[in-house]
Amino acid sequence: MNEKLLEAWLKLTTAIVNERVVSDLPYNESVICNILYKNHCRTPDSPITATDLCQKMKMQKSQMNRTLSSMEEKGLICRERSLTDRRQVLVRLNMDQLEVYQGQHERILALIDRLLEQIGPEKAEDIVDMFTQIANTAEEIIK
Repeated sequence: MNEKLLEAWLKLTTAIVNERVVSDLPYNESVICNILYKNHCRTPDSPITATDLCQKMKMQKSQMNRTLSSMEEKGLICRERSLTDRRQVLVRLNMDQLEVYQGQHERILALIDRLLEQIGPEKAEDIVDMFTQIANTAEEIIK
């Protein structure tokens, strides 16, 4: 069963994180944009720290810094030192470049919409519940 589950998971993630679907941004950059965008919508005057991003993505600081540097070079984000705590680096999404992320996000949502049309709303709810349960259980086990 574990091999079947792994195979199904890999097949799903490969289908979604496919070059044709996520061609504008690499996966990690896309996830960071998603986190920053949601944070901006909730609290526009409260940027997220690089440390927060590391925790949310379960990513090492060195990998996060490389990713953020790449995003900064592309103009997707702005980084600045906190005025209250100089050790903290605040990260904001560059709203002038938002269309890069939004275009990719919309293509992924369109793919998911097509998927939902085929499986139906009841199965979709069951899948969301199962994905949530699997993710929560995985986080508990890994801790």
